[in-house]
Amino acid sequence: MKKTRGDGFVYQPTYTDKRTGEQKKTSTWWVQYFVKGTRFRASSNSRNRQKAEAFLQQRLKAAAQGDPVGSKAGKTTFEDLAKILLDDYRANGRRSAERVEDAVRHLRRFFAETPAGQITSDLIARYVRLRQEEQQAAPGTINRELSALRRAFRLAQSAGKIASRPDIYMLPEDNRREVSFEADEFHAVLENLPEYLRPVIQTAYMTGWRIKSELLTRQKLHVDLDSGCLRLEPTQTGDARGRSFPLTVELREILTRQIEKTAELERGTGRVVPWLFHRDGKPIKDFRKAWALACQRAGVAGKVPDDFRRTAVRNLERAGVPRSTTMAIVGHRSESIYRGIAMNDDMTLRESVAKLAAFHKSGKTS
Repeated sequence: MKKTRGDGFVYQPTYTDKRTGEQKKTSTWWVQYFVKGTRFRASSNSRNRQKAEAFLQQRLKAAAQGDPVGSKAGKTTFEDLAKILLDDYRANGRRSAERVEDAVRHLRRFFAETPAGQITSDLIARYVRLRQEEQQAAPGTINRELSALRRAFRLAQSAGKIASRPDIYMLPEDNRREVSFEADEFHAVLENLPEYLRPVIQTAYMTGWRIKSELLTRQKLHVDLDSGCLRLEPTQTGDARGRSFPLTVELREILTRQIEKTAELERGTGRVVPWLFHRDGKPIKDFRKAWALACQRAGVAGKVPDDFRRTAVRNLERAGVPRSTTMAIVGHRSESIYRGIAMNDDMTLRESVAKLAAFHKSGKTS
């Protein structure tokens, strides 16, 4: 065994001849070296020691330049990148894991088993064009997918799986979505939804609460019919006080009917169903297809469930509820959501014009 320059050496492994029991050396030279504390061994596939030493120096040079090393060097594919990314999100319990999984599904349809080294900026630009032109994806949606891909490359590079990363550029986007539902639009969508989804969608329309994280996580115990409120615990809001939404007559009827139907299901099946909203006793996980189809049939394709947040705030504003109260029960920490409402709500504009006309008519301008 002879050491060479650097952090490795070449050697001929020994083995025991099974027939004679004699210790022998292989005719092929191997190399051993360390990269960031990790030991790597590889055959030089040569019986010539000088060639083995040259092979070792190539490996050490590649490692010094940050190139991937080891037996899988250069073999990393998109699927490897996806696994590294998803494992990182799941291991760290990130709240956005579901969103990243959704991004990976879209990316996978395009990149599939593409080697990581072939995922260039040009190929990524083609992916963006496909999402924009053929699939009509919004800039914000595409940016979330690009962010997931960029993080996957960073994690893979840190793990020594790839040598370099492509440049990934985000699309310009306006994060202020100024879309809400009018009553007739909402009822049109509601009529086209499956029966099990209607109660949670009606509740979202009235409360403005986030469907996935705040409504689909509600259990029956979070409905207090005596005090008349729907509750979110402090641990679920990031606010030490938690949050509650007062039950209007209509909302009380919806939730009471939902609890009664759940009790009937429990009696018929012998199961305990803790969830307030469910599908045959099981938690509702994904309703995107049902939602998209209902919106298409209702003639409001492109609207998303999060539009109910703006809708609820607008309705409360129209009803004359103080902004501080609205922000507290819907869950907004700033008044930024009111900017679009004040500028784009036709009813508010008409009411404002009427008030201004009445003011001028009263003669109080002087």
